Amino acid sequence: MKELSRKIRKLRPDIFQLAGRMPDCHSYVIKGTDKNIMIDTGLPFAGDAIRAGLNEIGLAVDDIDLVILTHEHLDHIGSAPIFFATAMIASHRLAAMKIRLRDEFAMMNQLFGLSADGFRVDICLESGSVIHTGNYSFTVIHTPGHSSGSICLYEPEQRLIFSGDTVLTEGNIGGVFGSGSISDYIESIERLQMLKVDNYYPGHGPASKDPTAELQAAIDRATTILADSKELFNVVRAKNKFEHIREYMKHLND
Repeated sequence: MKELSRKIRKLRPDIFQLAGRMPDCHSYVIKGTDKNIMIDTGLPFAGDAIRAGLNEIGLAVDDIDLVILTHEHLDHIGSAPIFFATAMIASHRLAAMKIRLRDEFAMMNQLFGLSADGFRVDICLESGSVIHTGNYSFTVIHTPGHSSGSICLYEPEQRLIFSGDTVLTEGNIGGVFGSGSISDYIESIERLQMLKVDNYYPGHGPASKDPTAELQAAIDRATTILADSKELFNVVRAKNKFEHIREYMKHLND
């Protein structure tokens, strides 16, 4: 499978989206006065499309100084190796650990039928880390839920967030996978809700139109999932309570 092109969207001055097609993710490029940053790299087959997209905005692969991975899933880290020769690769330390250990359960590579080998992380980020490009400053926010190592990048002056798969457009959430937790998810979105945000740019789909309403919708969806999960666990617990009766009845006709 090979992606031939990515549509380029200019979101803000010197901020570009290299739009991925499902199941691939979007990549974002910040052309900085001090350093150039790429956020997420898509699946392994996205390399040529990323090269072409960078060329369209006047950059080459070796012009990228830092690649930030919003989490460890393969559709976000897959083309990171094309930057290994010239850029540093950064992620939250929990995502970095899973990438280093080739944790296939967490990286979800089998979902795409692809290998989890050949990846690395050079810099481990923590919540509160600040990344300066010269013209922008991004604060790392640890937002576990979709995965334990998920992060968002917040630019307070521009009031924008790169949200990865934590929050998608119209208040959709990226789902709880591998190392994720629905209760962590709710807490993470509640913290995002406290920020002053005019736009958030997700890993898939269009940008937000009404962040205040959409973040609340995301909390509502996550809360519903939590409630549904409790109902499921109640059913499981009830079944276990009657297991001894089930075992007894199996032997009535012996």
